[in-house]
Amino acid sequence: MTTSTPAQELESRLFSLKTKVGWLQDGVRLSRARDAVEDLATNVNGMAQRIANLREKGYVFEKTLEAQAADFANQWHGLSATVNSQINMQAAPLQNGMRALESLLSQATAAKGNPTAARSLLDRLEAEIATTESKVSAAERQIGGMYNTFNGQVAAVKKHLDDIQWMLGQLAQACFSLLPTESGIMAVKSVWCQDVKERDEDPDGVLYLTDQRLIFERKEEVATKKILFIATEKQKVQELKWEIAVTLLEEAKASKQGMMKNEDHLDLRFGAGASLQTIHLHVWQEGAEWVRLLNLAKTKEFDKTRAVALDQAAVDKVRALPAQCPSCGANLDQVVLRGQDSVKCEYCGYIIRL
Repeated sequence: MTTSTPAQELESRLFSLKTKVGWLQDGVRLSRARDAVEDLATNVNGMAQRIANLREKGYVFEKTLEAQAADFANQWHGLSATVNSQINMQAAPLQNGMRALESLLSQATAAKGNPTAARSLLDRLEAEIATTESKVSAAERQIGGMYNTFNGQVAAVKKHLDDIQWMLGQLAQACFSLLPTESGIMAVKSVWCQDVKERDEDPDGVLYLTDQRLIFERKEEVATKKILFIATEKQKVQELKWEIAVTLLEEAKASKQGMMKNEDHLDLRFGAGASLQTIHLHVWQEGAEWVRLLNLAKTKEFDKTRAVALDQAAVDKVRALPAQCPSCGANLDQVVLRGQDSVKCEYCGYIIRL
């Protein structure tokens, strides 16, 4: 092990403190605070257009989103001037204080030939750097505190819009089509645990919630060739595994599972007429939030939030379905979804056109 000489140690310390002074040149400008404010402004100012884009792609719910975006813009118009003024006010004395640090650094560099004097100057420089760093952190906290609540509200809506955008992207790539007038509410990466306990062979995919159905699409890459247990060839598998009318949902429960209890799982129970009576899923969003969404969809609460009105003709078609089959007289008990163009009698197979 090579032992450093005193001169080398002095040079190393000088280099380290010089680097810190360089970082502080940016820090005293409160660049992190400025960047955070700029990011917030970008999110606020672009939110209205982003919502408009989501509407164009088919998201029809939450008619209050536009008003919420406008309210954010109004709030930020008044708040941003105050925040930016505070940043400039806090940055001025911090930037002025850098002159003393730069002077100490220059003196220490010039005194390298006198190790005792250089070490004394570096001790002072180190203390001044620590003090300045503390002042920068305090200023950043104070500035952040001016808009933390507002920033949290904007971030929550942005995250929600991110989720909606992801859902619309998945629907655009799906191997199935939505019914006419059917609209997506939310989607989530998930695993359908076919034997309750999650296994490696359980299908990975996407769980979709629409205003009419709950749909699971398998969507994953499967190894088709392995060498020494390492996949060398893969094939994309995409297929519709099941779809169930959301009105048939009788119970939805969320739970936390896994060794660290950090996995979100859903247990769903369906009534008569569903292709599956119970379903267990591992989902990559908050399970409790999905229970809330499922219950709102089941009770048709989302229809009350529509930004785009339902096609009344499609609603009337479903209402016009006779109670009994015109061919055999059997009761037509199955769930009929808005947008269907026909219904098949479960007893005689007769097709009733809507």
